[in-house]
Amino acid sequence: MTDCVSLEGHLPLIAIIRGVTPEQVLNVAEVLVEEGFTMIEVPLNSPDALTSIAKLVAKYGDKYIIGAGTVTTPELAEQVIATGANLVVTPNFNEQVVKMSVAAGCATFPGVVTPTEAFAALAAGATGLKLFPISMVGLDGFKALKSVLPTDTKCYPVGGVSPSVESMKPYVDIGADGFGLGSALYKPSMTLEQVRANARGYVTSFKELLG
Repeated sequence: MTDCVSLEGHLPLIAIIRGVTPEQVLNVAEVLVEEGFTMIEVPLNSPDALTSIAKLVAKYGDKYIIGAGTVTTPELAEQVIATGANLVVTPNFNEQVVKMSVAAGCATFPGVVTPTEAFAALAAGATGLKLFPISMVGLDGFKALKSVLPTDTKCYPVGGVSPSVESMKPYVDIGADGFGLGSALYKPSMTLEQVRANARGYVTSFKELLG
């Protein structure tokens, strides 16, 4: 069992760069890092995702939290861990995936919607919870869930959060610790300038909210 990577000192915004290619990944990551991101996720349904992750780990792995999203099976978790990644994010709760990833020292965020999933994920050792899709949980659902979870549970809403104070504030007010940011931050069709503007918007809004 390896010690889990610490989230301390990291901006709690996970950049989800779905669809990025190995040719583009370092250029995109450079923009994100320059704007303040320190946690980057390449979903496994991106083209040749493991190559992209390995490239990111080689360049940023000693300093930042780098890894994969859409890790749905123990076999996939094994492949991600083999790249040297230290972040595993899933759309669902799979106990074996969580336990394997935590044992490998990865920050591990399984996707949950219900209290049953949330408590099972925490029991398996999850670093935090990815509330996904947050549109399904809703603000009322998140508030109710937050009221019964252990107070130190890290909750990251994912899905449909845009780079503005108005979009993020309702979740932060309830107790969101951070966010996973997807297509409003990065799409393969965006220019690097667009990605930079989006990244800056998220970082500025989030820091403003935290005062």
